[in-house]
Amino acid sequence: MCRHIAYLGSEVRLGALLVDPPFGLVRQAWAPRRQRHGTINADGFGVGWYASGDPLPARYRHDRPLWADASFQDLARVVRSTAMLAAVRDGTPGLPYGEATCAPFATGRWLFSHNGAIPRWTELAAALGPAELAGLAAPTDSAVLWALLGPRLVAGDPPADAVAETVAMAAPYGGRLNLLLGDGRQIVATAWGDSLCWRAVGSGTVVASEPFDDEAGWHEVPDRHLLHATPDGVRTIALEG
Repeated sequence: MCRHIAYLGSEVRLGALLVDPPFGLVRQAWAPRRQRHGTINADGFGVGWYASGDPLPARYRHDRPLWADASFQDLARVVRSTAMLAAVRDGTPGLPYGEATCAPFATGRWLFSHNGAIPRWTELAAALGPAELAGLAAPTDSAVLWALLGPRLVAGDPPADAVAETVAMAAPYGGRLNLLLGDGRQIVATAWGDSLCWRAVGSGTVVASEPFDDEAGWHEVPDRHLLHATPDGVRTIALEG
């Protein structure tokens, strides 16, 4: 369920990453090629990006399908950024819909997306305290994951370690845990139950659920592995579990 993508590198138009490619996120909303669960991602979308001189990201989210939002097309045509994270949603049956359920979620400089589903997510939510439960962005498995991960990042935990520990905590409750995290300076992602790949694009790096074109250079991330991309390069490590 869902498709997501992140970019880090030299300044580029959002549309060059999300709209212009032949199999970009707009097309993945209605015709994903490698999605293993679900067939269409029409339950909302979101994009977050960073402007020069401001460490906090801007977000544009909506509960309509990405292809139906004319305002997004205009925004993507003119907005440029050195880092962004975007997602389209295929809602899990039984969970609510609406803008608040759409990634990216945000805390401080961090943007977060979850591609997957946790069947026993309400049991996982028991690990949260009353304040965290009351502050959930939405009553969904993705929001619970963010409530577990976000405070670790705010506390200063290394992002790759925080993501790996969150996956390890959630894994016993079943499901798929493809996470995507960025702060404008790095990208952390996991492959756990669905597809994930990356490619060098010009002087930047794209990390995505699936390739947005058929050009050479895409690398598949093995299942149950974590990817960490910085301006210095990309590394992958195996996850336990």
